[in-house]
Amino acid sequence: MRYIRPSSLEDAIGLLADAPGKAAILAGGSDLLVRMKGGFIEPELIIDIKAIDALGRIIESDEGFVIGAAVPCAVLGENAALRHAWPGVVEGATLIGSKQVQGRCTIVGNLCNASPAADSVPALAAAGAKAVIRGPAGSRTVAVEMVPVAPGRTSLAPGEIIEAILLDKRQRYSGDAYQRFTPRTEMDIAVVSAAVNLTLDDRGVVVSARVALGAAAPTVLLVEEATNILVGSRVDGSTLDRLAEVCSGACRPIDDKRGTVEFRRKVAGVLAKRVALAAYQRAGQK
Repeated sequence: MRYIRPSSLEDAIGLLADAPGKAAILAGGSDLLVRMKGGFIEPELIIDIKAIDALGRIIESDEGFVIGAAVPCAVLGENAALRHAWPGVVEGATLIGSKQVQGRCTIVGNLCNASPAADSVPALAAAGAKAVIRGPAGSRTVAVEMVPVAPGRTSLAPGEIIEAILLDKRQRYSGDAYQRFTPRTEMDIAVVSAAVNLTLDDRGVVVSARVALGAAAPTVLLVEEATNILVGSRVDGSTLDRLAEVCSGACRPIDDKRGTVEFRRKVAGVLAKRVALAAYQRAGQK
């Protein structure tokens, strides 16, 4: 096994593209090292991207935020501007692992691990976040929800690396929120999770919305019908009840030792109501 720590993204892409055997990207390592220790993967080359300066930054501009692929989740939680603009995204990011893990793990690593239960992905999908992908053929930008295509699999082509996550500038009267259900408060993965992002007009009526569920299908689930229910409403009780019913019905979960299909569907609806109300209240404060 070889370990290389390149200082530029171009070098990292070249190493990944030219690797004769299986290669792996190391950002935080909170997923990669566990899988290696468990014997699930044995990469011949590990490319550590933490030394690439551009990937370790959060940049705020008039267009929004650029979050580098190697930015630890703890740093996201410490960024006041990001917390104010996208609290739901930060909520998802800061639920990954323990306090110690937070200093290493990244939202891009969480995305590329392609777990249906990933905490950061529903919040990013609800936010309309985009992934900037670089590879031997150049650069492309895709919606975050297009990256995972199945449990443990992504749409990245050979030699491609996610360079950054893009979040648009927060509109006035907008808010987002993320919540999950777990048996324990931390060091656990979501049995089911929900994220909502919405924008209001000056009368408090929802004019746009996105609803995403996690651990409810093989990949993050955007619920279009739930969006249609929220738009035009003031997120009152009847709207929330309809939202819960639709989100429960949209789920395609599995039975396992952590939860049954019926339980996950029920909790998905409950969480959707809670985060929709939280996002609505936050939007009214912007």
